[in-house]
Amino acid sequence: MTDLGFIHRFIPATQPGLPPLLLLHGTGGDENDLIPLAQQLLPHAALLSPRGKVLEQGMPRFFRRLAEGVFDLDDLKLRTAELAAFIAAARKAYDLPTPVAVGFSNGANIAASLLLTQPDLLAGAVLFRAMLPFEPGSLPGLAGKPVLLLSGSSDQMIPAASSKRLAAVLQTAGAKLAYQALPAGHGLTQQDVTIAAQWLQEFTPEKI
Repeated sequence: MTDLGFIHRFIPATQPGLPPLLLLHGTGGDENDLIPLAQQLLPHAALLSPRGKVLEQGMPRFFRRLAEGVFDLDDLKLRTAELAAFIAAARKAYDLPTPVAVGFSNGANIAASLLLTQPDLLAGAVLFRAMLPFEPGSLPGLAGKPVLLLSGSSDQMIPAASSKRLAAVLQTAGAKLAYQALPAGHGLTQQDVTIAAQWLQEFTPEKI
């Protein structure tokens, strides 16, 4: 679908009471990329999966970067606002409750940007291989908001210090953070899937 400002896929829930998942792919992915993963993580949940609008050498991303690990902060601000508008429009169009973001790499970074700037848009987040996208001037109110952050101890793309800094910022802002550095690189492993699936299956609005 190309309406609501983003090319995207929407898959309705087949079981009531589950939080919808907002799927945010990594560099080079698209709206189809994380759907098989999401169906493993939380079967029967509604899935909302937009395609990033920025192209880097033909590969979709959610915001521009100037170099690996160096983000275009003006573009990040613009693209975060665009994604926020899409979430609001999609919730109305598809009659969805507040979603839980599931992001990988670039998608996890823009999910972190949403948490830091418009936290009410997300009920929680699963962040695979994320780093702090920017240093916030002031902390958002994340009191009790569930966030799972999974990094790779051998990740050559994301410095461990940046993942730890994101964890520290989220915790200081009050998020209910679960953070683990797994024996993995940048790619996802079965351990990531197992941990995230268990975390999501225990996720209920009452725990927010």
